[in-house]
Amino acid sequence: MGFDLAICTAMAQDGAMLRTLYPPIEPYDTGMLDTGEGHSIYYERCGTPGAKPAVFLHGGPGGGIAPAHRCLFDPDLYDVLLFDQRGCGRSTPHAGLDDNTTWHLVADIERLRELVGAERWLVLGGSWGSTLGLAYAQTYPERVSELVLRGIYMCSKDELDWFYQFGVSQMFPDKYERLIAPVPEAERGDILRAYHRRLTTGPVEDRISAARTWSMFEGETITLLPDPAMSAQHDDGHFALAFARLETHYFVNDCWLEPGQLLRDARKLKPIAGTIVHGRYDMPCPAHYAWALHNAWPEADFHLIEGAGHAYSEPGILDRLIRATDRYAGKVGA
Repeated sequence: MGFDLAICTAMAQDGAMLRTLYPPIEPYDTGMLDTGEGHSIYYERCGTPGAKPAVFLHGGPGGGIAPAHRCLFDPDLYDVLLFDQRGCGRSTPHAGLDDNTTWHLVADIERLRELVGAERWLVLGGSWGSTLGLAYAQTYPERVSELVLRGIYMCSKDELDWFYQFGVSQMFPDKYERLIAPVPEAERGDILRAYHRRLTTGPVEDRISAARTWSMFEGETITLLPDPAMSAQHDDGHFALAFARLETHYFVNDCWLEPGQLLRDARKLKPIAGTIVHGRYDMPCPAHYAWALHNAWPEADFHLIEGAGHAYSEPGILDRLIRATDRYAGKVGA
């Protein structure tokens, strides 16, 4: 479909038009998937058994799922599987890095699809979840009925430098100063590797301190306006340790992707119905890369949301995600 920025912007600015989350819902089933490689993956299923199958891919890496993620789907029309990726949330071992790569996670998604018995399913992923969703869909295009992506992230050196070296530092100098404060001047040329060392060596209490600082920098820059609840989540030591260790572990290894791989292989997505949603003022994930994906996969709907940062909870972004899941379920008036 064609892209009309003016129409998209007008809808995002009309508060009466915005869709919000469905009411809270509890899982009808939970379980642990033994990967056979030392990891046990927590999963839950929500909605109506036997309805349209879908899987939700959280961000990070290391962010884990939250109850609100269940509410991105109409529970009467979907049978949704949500899971904590290796090393985070309720999966074990907590913050574990061994056998924890992009391709291990892609294999886990496919194991979970087989577990639920779905021939194909809708894949919804945001931020790192968009990276993982692209990797999965390009590996198993025949298993993806629709692909809904938010906050596009390609795990490129340019994106990492923008967020951790020079770029976001100019927009949030106060928060960036707190990020680099624990790092000696001699190591500040590569903040990512400096933190990776601190998160993988030394006493546990020092790792947790570094993790909280790393995590808070992201938690305080992903929304357009300050969000105390988001900040509190990222300041929690248990959450932050998995979040920071997994992020730095993935990022120093280029997420086990070849340079430009996800854009190069976007041609494989052509048969898949898709929606791309991105905030104009997304700090961790500059809109340039969402635009590049739009150009490489023009068959997908593309929505660049004005007045929005990175988080799925931004009103204009949330509106488009709900509209997308409704439409792909065939909901009247979606």
